[in-house]
Amino acid sequence: MKKVFSLLYFQVIVAILIGVLVGHFYPDVGVAMKPLGDGFIKLIKMVIAPLIFCTIVLGIAGMGDAKKVGTVGVKALVYFQVLTMVAMLIALGMVNFFKPGAGMNVDPAALDTSSVDALISGEQVSRDGGVAGFLLDIIPENIFGALASGNILQVLFFAILFGFALSRVGAKAEPALRVMQSFLDGLFGVIRMIMRVAPIGAMGAMGFTIGRFGVESLSSLAYLMVTFYAACLIYIFVVVGLVLRYYNISIFKVLRYIKEELLVVLGTSSSESVLPAIMQKLERAGCSKPVVGLVIPTGYSFNLDGTTIYLTMAAIFLAQATNTPMDFGQQLFLLVVLTVTSNGAAGVTGSGFIILIASLAVMGDIDVRAVAIIFGIDRFMSEARALTNLIGNVAAGLVVAKWERELDTEKLRAELK
Repeated sequence: MKKVFSLLYFQVIVAILIGVLVGHFYPDVGVAMKPLGDGFIKLIKMVIAPLIFCTIVLGIAGMGDAKKVGTVGVKALVYFQVLTMVAMLIALGMVNFFKPGAGMNVDPAALDTSSVDALISGEQVSRDGGVAGFLLDIIPENIFGALASGNILQVLFFAILFGFALSRVGAKAEPALRVMQSFLDGLFGVIRMIMRVAPIGAMGAMGFTIGRFGVESLSSLAYLMVTFYAACLIYIFVVVGLVLRYYNISIFKVLRYIKEELLVVLGTSSSESVLPAIMQKLERAGCSKPVVGLVIPTGYSFNLDGTTIYLTMAAIFLAQATNTPMDFGQQLFLLVVLTVTSNGAAGVTGSGFIILIASLAVMGDIDVRAVAIIFGIDRFMSEARALTNLIGNVAAGLVVAKWERELDTEKLRAELK
């Protein structure tokens, strides 16, 4: 029994239950617990940018062959886009078949948008640059600023260039690589310390969610939530499950292997909170370090399947709720817009809602003020978004490693037994 209490996943489960009970019976206390969840996510984000930088640089330099790095990157991006499109089509089919927003007859002009006005105005301004602005923003003004601000896409961009540069330098780069490896080992040591307080972070985040919005806030928009959760489950167990099964990997064994990380994500609603732990687990399961270092951080920006399912369903739901007609062509255009706007989204709480606002602003068909309809339940759907994103990226790491013959099947079998 003592051993069970010491397990992280057991501690997180207990902490989540405590958070739910406190938030329900003592909502003011639950709301006051918000800093606990925010603090844990900030602790993790503190090490994410340098971790990704070191991992990618060491991975690319360790491969040596620039052509191989390019092959891994291209295969990963192709996999990301194909699976993302499948996720969007599932969401499109579900929301059109069940029509959760039909009959609501909401007038956006009559809504109380005070809670989202700042988000709407700020996001519309930030997206004025369009696609060109998005691409230019990938290039950092300076790498220290990108590391300080935690801009993952900018860190990725410079790390790839720097990794290629060190691989071309050859033996002269060895001292720098040794220092970077030592620094990375130290970062993982910090992460192990941070994960000890994961239960506290999960308790605080869950207590705030229930205390702020209340369990009863789920009832009015429950149909949308049920449809969304069903779409995520279909994607995970049918699409991802079949892809892994093709390579003789069981989705159920994979989920059991990452159960601790899944529970932490469930509590914090942030897939970013377990990025370092997932990278370590994939390496332990037989994926080569260079492949993990390149695929997983990139996937956190370009393989957000849960977020794209949410965005697709939420946009069509709002069109249904406000009686805004959207023909098949407009819905396909929506998928194109979401393919662009969802890339580079951080895997943190609230990012999906902000991207939804940006996407509606780009499309122009649906009144952006309509997002106020789902503002209250967005937080309850963020858990499913984050969990789906995480599972999709773990699968991507395994599949790309298998493609590149960089997966030790013996190690994988031993870890997933």
